[in-house]
Amino acid sequence: MTAGGGRLSLEGLPGEIRRTLSDLASLLDRDAPAWLLGGAVRDALLGRPVTELDVAVPSGALTLGRALAARTSGAFVALDERRGMGRVVGPVQVDIGDYRAPTLEEDLRARDFTVNALAVPVATLCAEGRATVTDATGGLEDLAARRVRLCAPSALDDDPVRALRGVRLALAPGWTLDAAVETAVRAAAPRLAGVAAERIRDEIVALLGDRAAGQGLRMLDGLDVLAVLLPESVAMRATPQPAPHRFDVWEHTLRTVEAVDLVVEDLGALAPWGDELRAHLAEDLGDRLTRREGLKLAALLHDVAKPETLALVEDHVRFIGHDRLGAERAAAVARRFRLSGRAGALLARLVRQHLRPMHLARAGIVTRRARHRFFRDLGDDARDLLLLALADAAAVRGESPLAVWAGPGGEIVRTLISGVAEEQALAAEPPLLRGEDIMEAFGLAPGPEVGRLLARAREAQTLGLVTTREAALAHIRGQRAERLDSAGDSP
Repeated sequence: MTAGGGRLSLEGLPGEIRRTLSDLASLLDRDAPAWLLGGAVRDALLGRPVTELDVAVPSGALTLGRALAARTSGAFVALDERRGMGRVVGPVQVDIGDYRAPTLEEDLRARDFTVNALAVPVATLCAEGRATVTDATGGLEDLAARRVRLCAPSALDDDPVRALRGVRLALAPGWTLDAAVETAVRAAAPRLAGVAAERIRDEIVALLGDRAAGQGLRMLDGLDVLAVLLPESVAMRATPQPAPHRFDVWEHTLRTVEAVDLVVEDLGALAPWGDELRAHLAEDLGDRLTRREGLKLAALLHDVAKPETLALVEDHVRFIGHDRLGAERAAAVARRFRLSGRAGALLARLVRQHLRPMHLARAGIVTRRARHRFFRDLGDDARDLLLLALADAAAVRGESPLAVWAGPGGEIVRTLISGVAEEQALAAEPPLLRGEDIMEAFGLAPGPEVGRLLARAREAQTLGLVTTREAALAHIRGQRAERLDSAGDSP
C-alpha cells in the first residue's frame, strides 16, 4: 500500500473499500466533512489489510449512515441514537458517528490510543487519491515507534474496555505497551466487571483471532485483567499437577492456548490434512467467532474444573470428573460472554470430550467400532477435538505441538484424523432403519429407547455387519434379547 509519513494513498486500498468510500463521498454536502479514522487509517499506513471503516462527521451521522446503507444495498443499525452512532452492515462494515467533541482535534484527543487517533478527509482522499493525515496526539510518531500510548491519561477511565484493545494492539511483532498504559490497565481492570458482556466478548474474540492469542492472554493476566473476566483462573493458578505434568493448571492452560496458536498458524505441517483443517476452522459460529477462535477458547477452559475436582486417591493427585464438570463451567462462561448457541455447544463438547483421545491411546489399537463411536459422538467437532488433544499433550511438558504430531505421542491424532473422510462418507449413506421401523417392529412408543436402538442399527450398518433392512432388524432383535437376558428379564 502506498502510504508515506503523514499522507495516505487510496490506490492500495481493497476495491470494496474504495467503492464504499466513493459512495460515502458522493453523499456528502460540500460543506459537511467526513473523516476516515481509527484502525482503517492505522492499518493502511502500516500496509496491513483494511477490512472495515470508521468514520466521524460533525453531526448527522445517523442520517448519513442510513443513506450509505441504501446506496450500498446494506443494512443500517443505530448503535446509540443519543450519541449519534450507527453501523452500516454491507459489503464493507462502516461504523459512523458524530464528533465526540466540538472539533475534530478534540474528538481525536478523546479517543483511546494515539495510533487510532489519526484521520484523513474522505472527500479529499477520493477526489485526489491522496490525503494528509491529521494527527492531534502524536500518533504518527508512535506508529513509527510501534508504541501503544494513551491519547489522554483518562482514556481508560472513559471506557475500561479499551484496556483489552490496547493489549491486542501490542501483540503485533515489535510493538510495546507504553508504561503509562500498563498502569492505566491495572487501574481500569476492576471496572471491566461492569462493562456490557457483548463488548467484552467482541474484544476477547478479536484477541483470540490473533496469531499470538496465548501471549495476549499472558499480558492480560499480568495486568490483572483475566482475574476479573475469568475469575475461575484464580483457583487454577493455585492448583499443582502431578507428573508427567511440569506445570500447574494455569500455566499448562496458557501453554495449551499457545500450542493451538502454533498449530493453526502452521496447519501445512499436518500434511496431508492442512488445507482441509484450515477450511474447517474458518467456519463461522456467529458473533464474528469462527471455529479457530472457538478452539482457542476451549484450550483456555479445558481444565477449568480441575481445582474443584482435585482429590488424593491412594496418595496420588487426581482430577476425577473434571471433564464433565468442566463442560458445565465452560457452558456458563459461554453464557457470561453472550456467545452464540453454536459456539457455546462447541465449547462445552470439546471440554467434555477432551480426554477421549488419550483414553483411546491408552487402550492400544483403535478398533473400527471405537473409531466409529468417536466420530458419531463428536460429529463435525471431531477435528477440533483432535487439534485440542494435540495442543493439550504438547503443553504437558512444554513441547512443540508439531513435534508431538510427528512423534509417537501424535499417533492417536494421526490415526483418528485419517478416518475423517471415510466416516463422513459412511455417515452420509441413507440409514437402513427409521424410527418408525423400530417402533413398529418392537411395539415401542417414541422415546429414548427408540433412539438407542437406531444408533445400534446405524453402527452395525457403518461397520458392515448388516446391509439390508431385514438384517438390521434381526441384528437389533438379537442385541435387545441379549440385553434383556442380562438384566434378568425374558424377551
